Amino acid sequence: MMKAVNVVKVNGRAQMNDFLSVTRHIYQDSKQYVPDLRKDVRELFDPKKNPGLEFSDIQPFVAYQEEKPVGRIVGIVNRKANRQWHTRNVRFSMIEFVDDEAVSAALLKAVEDWGRTHGMEKIHGPLGITDFDKEGMLVEDFHLMGSVNTIYNPEYYPRHMEALGFSKEVDWVQIRIQIPQDVPAKYVRVANYVREQLGLNVIKLNDHQVYEEGYGKKVFELLNTAYKPIFGFSELSARQVDRYLHKYLAVIDKQLIPVIVNDKQEVVGVAISMGSISKAVQKANGNLLPFGWYHLLRVMKWKREDNAEMLLIAVRPDLQGMGVNTLFFTDLIPIFNQYGFKWAETGPQLEYNMHELTQWKPLNPQLVKRRRCYTKQIS
Repeated sequence: MMKAVNVVKVNGRAQMNDFLSVTRHIYQDSKQYVPDLRKDVRELFDPKKNPGLEFSDIQPFVAYQEEKPVGRIVGIVNRKANRQWHTRNVRFSMIEFVDDEAVSAALLKAVEDWGRTHGMEKIHGPLGITDFDKEGMLVEDFHLMGSVNTIYNPEYYPRHMEALGFSKEVDWVQIRIQIPQDVPAKYVRVANYVREQLGLNVIKLNDHQVYEEGYGKKVFELLNTAYKPIFGFSELSARQVDRYLHKYLAVIDKQLIPVIVNDKQEVVGVAISMGSISKAVQKANGNLLPFGWYHLLRVMKWKREDNAEMLLIAVRPDLQGMGVNTLFFTDLIPIFNQYGFKWAETGPQLEYNMHELTQWKPLNPQLVKRRRCYTKQIS
């Protein structure tokens, strides 16, 4: 006998606790899953902590069977993105469900219905409020370790999406490389040309430059400009930039963030990377207290994991395709070796972004972790 599914809006602390507990049941035997920090999830829905809610409507849902939480989902209407892309899309995010199509169908229907009340015509996801949130359902390489910056999900999720009438909108892939002992000669040659002919150089920012001299904001101004044409992107607001600066950039090792400036000291490129903290977050089990903070501090300060995460690369549009990215590689490869990193993995990159994908060729890249944005018409 099929168990009835009841999907409710999260409106209080008890339901939010159930929302958070869903992943514990689904991933209790998974060695690959890296949990979100519970504090971060709660702050996602707090207008005081999440500036993205100034231009987005958001609604979390929980699915129950016999009073047991068996699934969750978040509906998002990003009004800024819809204006920019001339769409009427409701996004779904943070979707999790047991292997029961009645549950996945009920969750997605809840977001579809909610989206229609906001005048939306199409549903797509998984997508967050911004391009810097986790996005894309994993459809390949389920055996590989996840990360704190990307979605991991069970192998049955894509099967459910297709059965429910969702189709591919775009795919992302990630690049995995083994760190070479020496910088490839091609990178060195092109980087020297870029320095001499374009007058560009790599600098490393200290906290005074980031916060007092305004370089931190210049970095995010560049990201807004460079990422504007990218699928689903919505420009970061001043409050969002301030939050990213103080919550994330403050704790990342600045040696792993090469910034490219021209002879006018304008920021024209940036790469943000960090040592992996995935195993530490697994040990913390998504909680900073009482001892989760220790696992994170230990891996960031004393005993690094053996891989780096290359979160993003951005170059000013007028300089793209001119070899500027080689400055990042010639800077980071020696530092990665110094830090003891054996391999590195990029964040998700759109499969059709050939400029981005071909830059890795001298490093013998491996394409891993294909992930998908699904879509369906709802009106």
